[in-house]
Amino acid sequence: MAIQISSEVLEGIVLALLSQEDYYGYALTQGVKKFIPISNSTLYPILRRLKKEEWVTTYDQPFDGRNRRYYQITAAGIAQLEKVKADWNHHKQIVDQVFNNQMPKEDDE
Repeated sequence: MAIQISSEVLEGIVLALLSQEDYYGYALTQGVKKFIPISNSTLYPILRRLKKEEWVTTYDQPFDGRNRRYYQITAAGIAQLEKVKADWNHHKQIVDQVFNNQMPKEDDE
């Protein structure tokens, strides 16, 4: 069974990779593919959204007579990544409780 990855989680994965180094589009796709199966056509709309939200910026670098567009995380992108991590940890904790048959405490409801 393949589990669907939400766009928010995919955005978090992209931001996490970009927090380590700048990537051009194809290299970023390959980096994400090391963790989850995605296509190039899946990633580019995510990158456009991240840029629109100002969580990433772009710059061009010459390569073999043409330009490669690189993506770089911004301070706002780092803040968003921290939010995604916190949300993920919260959801993971809930799922772990369910999978391990742990009932929440009365004040957790």
